[in-house]
Amino acid sequence: MNLANRITVARILLVPIIMFFLLIKVKFPHIRIEEFSITYNQIIAALIFIIAASTDSLDGYIARKRNLVTNLGKLLDPLADKLLVTAVLVSLVEMDKVDAWIVIVIISREWAVTGLRQIALLEGTVMAASNWGKAKTAAQITAIIALLINNFPFTFVHFPFDVVASWAAAIITVYSGIEYFVKNKHVIDFSEKSQ
Repeated sequence: MNLANRITVARILLVPIIMFFLLIKVKFPHIRIEEFSITYNQIIAALIFIIAASTDSLDGYIARKRNLVTNLGKLLDPLADKLLVTAVLVSLVEMDKVDAWIVIVIISREWAVTGLRQIALLEGTVMAASNWGKAKTAAQITAIIALLINNFPFTFVHFPFDVVASWAAAIITVYSGIEYFVKNKHVIDFSEKSQ
């Protein structure tokens, strides 16, 4: 359990804390500025999410820089990412802040690509993250933050950035998933010889 893996585990441990602040039924005070309104628990959840999301790059950087890459880290890192994004998106559906179909599309893609990665590993192939995969992560994080903070500050100019960002995240997520399968179609052999 090196430093990089500890950071990854910390990211996983932050997931239930974020969900607690998002889904707790206690009435928290609101901050109101003109038509904009947000609760303190949403602000706390958003800040914790930003910290957790930022550790994704940090643990990978430390692992590579200090030569701390381990099999445990290779397992935990993508798992932590998916737990974080999935938990927050499902919480946002519960809060009626994002359409369920968008969340289903995103989660389905994530687990489909995870399955493909597992098959590739069994074949001795490592699937490197593509540029579209990195864009997908950035789009998802941007959309989630916008939804968590109630579209601040775009609500003041009546621009639904949170909705646009959610749609963009869904589209980029699907496209990046298709790209993974097209580029790695050799990993899945449906021929008779493979049976």
